Amino acid sequence: MPKHIGIVACSYEGAALCYRTICNEGSDFMGDHSHPEVSLHNHPLKEYMKFIEAGNWEGVAEIILSSSEKLHNAGADFLISPDNTIHQAFSSLMKRSPLPWLHIGEEVAKEAVKNGFRKLLILGTKFLMEGPVYPEVLERIGIGYLIPSLEQRVKINEIIFRELVYGVLKEKSKEFFLDIVEEFRQKGCDSVILGCTEIPLIVLPEESSIPVLDSTRILARAALRHAIV
Repeated sequence: MPKHIGIVACSYEGAALCYRTICNEGSDFMGDHSHPEVSLHNHPLKEYMKFIEAGNWEGVAEIILSSSEKLHNAGADFLISPDNTIHQAFSSLMKRSPLPWLHIGEEVAKEAVKNGFRKLLILGTKFLMEGPVYPEVLERIGIGYLIPSLEQRVKINEIIFRELVYGVLKEKSKEFFLDIVEEFRQKGCDSVILGCTEIPLIVLPEESSIPVLDSTRILARAALRHAIV
């Protein structure tokens, strides 16, 4: 019997992509039209943002725990969140979670190791790019990384929260992302972490000048494998 996957959603576009990936690719593991049982709970992004913008990660953890309890009561066996930024609250969260988790950063790092990548560009929200979620994991396994300049980080953050979380995809914004990827390819990066659930909507693998590590889909596929073991 496959395990029941619980998705703790933050932004709805990214959570929808994660959910669709699990359902669409479940057939590859389990046969036509099949996938593990999936439940999703989503507090409004606004509730998260008031704590994230204040740097109050304990507050973020409390919201995640609220979703975790609801998913536990719904019968989930383990939890994932496709939102990279809120993983900064995990050190507090894990002590109190009612269920085990797959960590998005660790799953992305496993994929980087499998593909032999040695220097990664990290893209995501300003909070993610400047935070410890990926540096802690990558430094532990000896993989190098770079982040965009402050000016670029501010612009990326603006595109994410004013466009991508609403499903708005602008050609000018796509070109901005792809130009950054090319700039860091020239600085020696051999792959780029799409470390925001919505960035895969605008940075497509076939358009990137270096391989992409799509954190949303990597986590969804890891959850599928975990569910059917």
